[in-house]
Amino acid sequence: MKNILITGGAGFIGSNFIHRLIKEKPEVKLVNLDALTYAGNLDNLKSLEGNDHYTFIKGDIGNQALVESLLLKHEIDTIVNFAAETHVDRSILGPIQFLNTNVVGTGCLLEAARKTWRGRGSDSVRFHHISTDEVFGSLAPNDPPFSESSQYSPNSPYSASKAASDHLVRAYYHTYGLPITISNCTNNYGPYQFPEKLIPLMIMNCLKGKPLPVYGDGRQIRDWLYVEDHCEAIQLILEKGRVGETYLIGGENQPTNLEIIHQITAILDEIVPNSPFRPHANLIQYVQDRPGHDRRYAMDISKIRGEFGWSPTYTLQRGLRATIEWYLSHQDWIKALVEKEEFGSWMKNNYANRGDAK
Repeated sequence: MKNILITGGAGFIGSNFIHRLIKEKPEVKLVNLDALTYAGNLDNLKSLEGNDHYTFIKGDIGNQALVESLLLKHEIDTIVNFAAETHVDRSILGPIQFLNTNVVGTGCLLEAARKTWRGRGSDSVRFHHISTDEVFGSLAPNDPPFSESSQYSPNSPYSASKAASDHLVRAYYHTYGLPITISNCTNNYGPYQFPEKLIPLMIMNCLKGKPLPVYGDGRQIRDWLYVEDHCEAIQLILEKGRVGETYLIGGENQPTNLEIIHQITAILDEIVPNSPFRPHANLIQYVQDRPGHDRRYAMDISKIRGEFGWSPTYTLQRGLRATIEWYLSHQDWIKALVEKEEFGSWMKNNYANRGDAK
């Protein structure tokens, strides 16, 4: 792991991972390939400008010729594929982009790696693919958590596209011997997350006194993983993971979406005591649920804990507080994103016609 290509590194998890590697592995050279779609933001990596061990390339993982040239030019031995369309709501309104990026794009990336690394052993190169728990579908209240052997059962265009990409990555291992690992993570949160997602959206709306939209009854259950813990787990998989294996990464908590929102409003009531919108819980508004909304996710992380001794270090309360404090201290970062025309039109299209759920 000397020269790493990180795809989608200007996004939320990718940029956090780059910051971690720059700190933990300063001798490693990083190449960040990102198409800079709406969620890619170079401001996430502004502090790395001028760093000799970091290179940014604007480009699409679907451009196989470009990827091959980067692998050769920078003598890449490790690929970490974060590049993906990730928002379920957007996949419902526009599924084709998800197929293009998550399926075709991943296929081009795999093919470039196969051609460029042909003949190299598993001890010298690695292709790591970042995936999601959503590929496994939805759990009933008393079902055991997902494990690495769980059956795939995706329920949205987003999760179906990620499931397809997982299958492609695994197929390149079994068919061509490409040294791969896969990780499936739960819902991430933390610094630099684009404010269309639940936690940053709730924080942002609280600060502006806007409604806090809750889908359906708000009792959908997710496992929340602080992004710093996720990045540590990915690094361990790159360093110690067994080729061809899948590892589940989770935060070991299962609150409902409504409980998450109440925790956010309570923390904001405490640390922003002069807010004219206190108590912020009064801003909660139930809206029509989205189609095919999975009710529950949960992850069994015993494999990664047993092999590497990894477990999440952030409790949900600690992680939420750290996240809220980060967003409060980065108002200019938020302002630059939400003032973009694309963000405003997206929010209007997604929420304007949902109406009250109760």
